[in-house]
Amino acid sequence: MCQACNYTIHHAQHHFGWDNSIVPAERVTPGSTILFHCADSSAGQLGPSSTVQDIVDLDFGKINPVSGPIYMEGAEPGDSLKVTIDSFAPSGWGWTANIPGFGLLADQFTDPALTLWKYDPETLAPSLWGDQGQVPLKPFCGTIGNALAEPGQHSIVPPRRVGGNLDIRDLAAGTVLYLPVEVAGALFSVGDTHAAQGDGEVCGTAIESPMDVVLTLDLVKGENLKFPRFTTPGPVTQHFDTKGYEVTTGIGDNLMQAARDAVSGMIDLLCKQRGMAAVDAYMLVSTCGDLRISEIVDMPNWVVSFYFPRVVFE
Repeated sequence: MCQACNYTIHHAQHHFGWDNSIVPAERVTPGSTILFHCADSSAGQLGPSSTVQDIVDLDFGKINPVSGPIYMEGAEPGDSLKVTIDSFAPSGWGWTANIPGFGLLADQFTDPALTLWKYDPETLAPSLWGDQGQVPLKPFCGTIGNALAEPGQHSIVPPRRVGGNLDIRDLAAGTVLYLPVEVAGALFSVGDTHAAQGDGEVCGTAIESPMDVVLTLDLVKGENLKFPRFTTPGPVTQHFDTKGYEVTTGIGDNLMQAARDAVSGMIDLLCKQRGMAAVDAYMLVSTCGDLRISEIVDMPNWVVSFYFPRVVFE
C-alpha cells in the first residue's frame, strides 16, 4: 500500500488502445500521486507456468493493456503533463518471447519461443539466464502516454507524438517525463512494465513483468512540446557497464538494415562463443543489448553498433 498516494488504479481499470472517448478511471488535480497496478503486456495471458503453445494462442486484441485513463484537471491542448516516476514494486516473474511476425528480425525467426524468468522483487538481483548467465534488472514503464486528438480507437503498439509504447529503458525510477497534451484532461495511461530491456527491444519483447508503479502527475501550462522529453536522475547504464561490452556493427546506406546487420552479427557471435541456439540469443540480446547509432554524417554509409554487456556471462 502506498501511504503517500492520493489514488489507486486497480488491475481491472485498464483499456486496450488509445481512444479519447474512454471514461476516465479518475479525475485528479496537479501534484497528485497515484498507484497503478499494471498488468504485463500479455494482459495475463501468460504466467509463470506458460508454455510455447501460449505464445501460439495469444489473443492480439488483448495485448499491452494500459491502466487509466487519468483526467488531469486544467489540462488543455498545448500543455504538457509532467510525470515523475517515483517507484516500482515488481512481481518477481516475467517472460520474453519470440512472437512470429514481430521483431526486428521477424523474417529470420519465424517460430514461437518463450523464456520464463524469476527474480527477487526486493533486491532486484540479476535474473538467471539458464545456467549460462544472469541479466541485470532495471524496472521501467514500456507504455506511458496521453490520448490522441484524433477520435476513435488507435492501436497501442506504435509510439506516438503524445507518448505511448515508447519502450525507453530509462523511463525508470527517478526520471521525469514530459508529455504533450492533445485533449482536455490529457487522459493519461501507463502499462507494459518491464524488469529489464536493451535499447531497441530487438526481438519485440523485453522481460515483460507485471508490477505496481507510483507516479506523480503535474501540469506545465502552454509548453507546446512537439514530442516527449525526459530528464534522468544519473547514470543510465551502470547496471551493465562493470565488465565492458562485446560490440558488433552494421554499415550501409540504410539505418534499418544496418541495425538488422548489427543484431544478426551479435546473435552469430553468441552462438559461436556460447553454443547457444540462435533464437535464444535473439531473445537474450533483446533484454540487455543496446542498439546505438554510432555515425550518421559520413554519407552515403551510416554505422549502427550493437553493445552486449559482458557482465551477463562474467
